[in-house]
Amino acid sequence: MPRYRMLIEYDGTAFCGWQSQAEGTGVQDYLQRAILGFTGEKIVLKGAGRTDAGVHALGQVCHFDIDKTLRTDTIRDAGNVHLRPHAITIVSAEEVPESFDARFSAVKRHYRYRVFARRAPPTLERHLVWHVHAPLDVERMADAAKVLLGRHDFTTFRSSDCQSKSPVKTLDQLDVVEAGGEIHFLVSARSFLHNQVRSMVGGLRKVGDGRWTAADLKASLDAADRRACAPVAPPEGLCLMRVDY
Repeated sequence: MPRYRMLIEYDGTAFCGWQSQAEGTGVQDYLQRAILGFTGEKIVLKGAGRTDAGVHALGQVCHFDIDKTLRTDTIRDAGNVHLRPHAITIVSAEEVPESFDARFSAVKRHYRYRVFARRAPPTLERHLVWHVHAPLDVERMADAAKVLLGRHDFTTFRSSDCQSKSPVKTLDQLDVVEAGGEIHFLVSARSFLHNQVRSMVGGLRKVGDGRWTAADLKASLDAADRRACAPVAPPEGLCLMRVDY
């Protein structure tokens, strides 16, 4: 039974997240129906990351098994026809060994969170950024972000709905940079807890507007208590950029 890997982009605004839902409104559901539409076979996709409702992807990876051999350009082109008019695109497809698993073979996941900090709201990018009305101190946030790097118990930054067996994760990268009038948080790790990136950005925002110091952020982390978390950043600023294998 051949196994195929796909690279996927989507604007998560209209979807309830990646994960399949009973009402069929997950990104996974739309892709599975698209594959069914041109192959006549029901398949089950497995994705590299379970993005939340409203979260976007430029580099989501998924795989599926099917009883027939398919041309990879057919998967891409026919799949995209059946995805219309939804904001999901199959960028590429390739046949991979049976040992490949989109989730468990991944060695690193890369996310970007975009903040748009000015008084006037954005227009064209309004569903792709977090609009913060006041300026933020990028240097303070970049310095404070260092306390989150490395291996920690990230319970404070973990959703109560998180299904991970352990709150301990190793954060490899958390850069805070200015980018064309925006502030970008560039985050990388092998894996993340549910809501971890958005929770960390929420804490750094409080550092950026002067309400917290780096010491306050560290105290929040060390508390290992969800009640010590700052307000969680909204989903629209977050994008899964790439998955490494």
